[in-house]
Amino acid sequence: MRHDTTKTGLFFGSFNPIHLGHLMIASYMIEFTDIQNVWFIISPHNPLKEKSTLLPDVNRLYMVNVAVEDEPRFKASNIEFHLPQPSYTIDTLTYIQEKYPTHEFVLLAGSDILPSFHKWKNWEQLLAQYRFYIYPRCEESHHKPGNETNAIYSHPSLTFIPAPRVEISASFIRNGIREGKDMQYFLPAKVWKYLEEMGFYR
Repeated sequence: MRHDTTKTGLFFGSFNPIHLGHLMIASYMIEFTDIQNVWFIISPHNPLKEKSTLLPDVNRLYMVNVAVEDEPRFKASNIEFHLPQPSYTIDTLTYIQEKYPTHEFVLLAGSDILPSFHKWKNWEQLLAQYRFYIYPRCEESHHKPGNETNAIYSHPSLTFIPAPRVEISASFIRNGIREGKDMQYFLPAKVWKYLEEMGFYR
């Protein structure tokens, strides 16, 4: 590995909306691992999610931008907006690695991806070419011996990071707003202000 390589964590997500849990995980990765910066890759359409639940791409990108604008080690990226949809991680990584050859990219992901990881496009190639830093999530299904995904948990490309469990989800925030709850303390102040002004999720 070249000495001038920047180790960059890629945090993929719908960020619908971005919330303090996302920022806590990104901060932990920078402060407690060898990651030097984190790029928030806003997904225009996750193949495993219903597109109808998403705010428009431009609104989610704006929220990520205002959430990270005061932290120079964080970056909002709309790179997937310009790639064929639906977005697949392997295709995005191939593009991004060519575009930024001096970066060593590590994928940041919650443990809840692991039970269905074998459904990802070219998942074996992903594990062969990239490292994953996995943080704990309670939503993870318990894997059982004999489960076809069980071997993934001991794969050398996975590093389990003992970050604090942050049990805040975007769906919890959306539901709270829909029910008229005051959800401002779960979100960056600028994101909450924007949601209030726009009337989103109501």
